[in-house]
Amino acid sequence: MEQAELLINLAGKSVNCRYNEANKQAILESRTETTEALGEAVLACAKPPALWLNSSTATIYRHAEDRPMTEEGGELGSGFSVDVAKAWEKAFFSFRLPSTRQAALRIAIVLGPGGGVMTPYRNLVRFGLGGVQGSGNQKFSWIHVEDLYGIIRFLQQREDLSGIFNCSAPYPVTNRELMKQLRTAMNRKLGLPAARWMLEVGAYALKTETELILKSRWVIPERLMQEGYTFTFERLETALRDILK
Repeated sequence: MEQAELLINLAGKSVNCRYNEANKQAILESRTETTEALGEAVLACAKPPALWLNSSTATIYRHAEDRPMTEEGGELGSGFSVDVAKAWEKAFFSFRLPSTRQAALRIAIVLGPGGGVMTPYRNLVRFGLGGVQGSGNQKFSWIHVEDLYGIIRFLQQREDLSGIFNCSAPYPVTNRELMKQLRTAMNRKLGLPAARWMLEVGAYALKTETELILKSRWVIPERLMQEGYTFTFERLETALRDILK
C-alpha cells in the first residue's frame, strides 16, 4: 500500500444466508477483522494511501416507513444486521490516520448487470411470481453500480470530504413500485403476490433471510447531494432500462 492513491475495502461474507451462529460469526468477523488488518497495514506505511474508503451498509438505519434516513438525521436500528454495521464502522473509525482521509460508505442495495440481487428478482418476475412481497409498503433503497463507482471517484477527487456517506439513489421506491417496474421492464403483465408467511417458507428453503426483502430501507444521500455529486441513474425506471436492455 506504500504510496497508493486509494484503498477500497468492500470485503465481507455475503448476508444472503441463514443467520445461524456460524454464519453470523463469519459475517461479523469477515468485516471487522479485515478492516482492522487494513488499518494496521496503513499505520505501518511510511507513505500511506491518501484515501481509505471502507464499505458499510444502509441497513444500519432502522426499519423506516414514516420518513427517510439521512446521515445527520437518520436513526440507527437494532438487531443482528445493525450490530454488525455498527461494529464495522467502529473498527474503521477506531484508527487515527493523520495522512489518510477516511470515508465509510453506507451502501444501499446495488443494482447492475451480471448477477447480484437482480438475478433472484428477475427469476421471480420471469416465473410469474413478481407481485407485491409482504405489505408492499416497505421502501427499497437502491443504487446503480455505475453510480457507486462514480461516488468513489467523486470522493477521491474531493480532498475536503471525509466521514459517513449514504450511497443510494435519491429516489427510493416501495416494494410495490419496484415489482411493478420490474414487470414492465420485462414485459410481464401479471405477478402473484407473496405474503410474509410464504416468504418465510421460501427463505428457509433457499437458505436466506426475509430481512433482505421485508426491511424498509428508506435512505437518502443527503451529503452527496449537498456536495454536488450528480447521479447518472436517479430513477429506478432508467436504471432498470439500462440493466435489462
